[in-house]
Amino acid sequence: MIERLHVVLQSGCRIEALQRETAARWPRALATYLIVAWQLLWLTYQARQVPEAPWTAVLDAAQRAVLRQPYQWQPRVTPTLREAVRLVARRGGFLNRRGDAEPGVKCLWRGWHELQARVKGYRLGLQLSSP
Repeated sequence: MIERLHVVLQSGCRIEALQRETAARWPRALATYLIVAWQLLWLTYQARQVPEAPWTAVLDAAQRAVLRQPYQWQPRVTPTLREAVRLVARRGGFLNRRGDAEPGVKCLWRGWHELQARVKGYRLGLQLSSP
């Protein structure tokens, strides 16, 4: 598990590039990226261990709303965890073709990064639109 965490940090978060840029800020960046890497690793393993679990188990309401937006998608049933991971990975470049394996760390990292930025904008929009 530790080895997988290092892979996520190196390939997804590209922590080695940060180390070369700013040595003084590196420990704080490492602590932040460790949290993100753990989240991605946990999400990946949950999707593989219990793929039929509802996506409400890992995503909050704002994240679910943002994932639905580009598709104007209102499912009749609650999407599964596996479908949620694939939606996040699609934002990171995962093609989701029939023969494709499960999404990798890089696609998940890019998709998660974009999702979090959009969720932040979504929440700001909700704050501005409320009286």
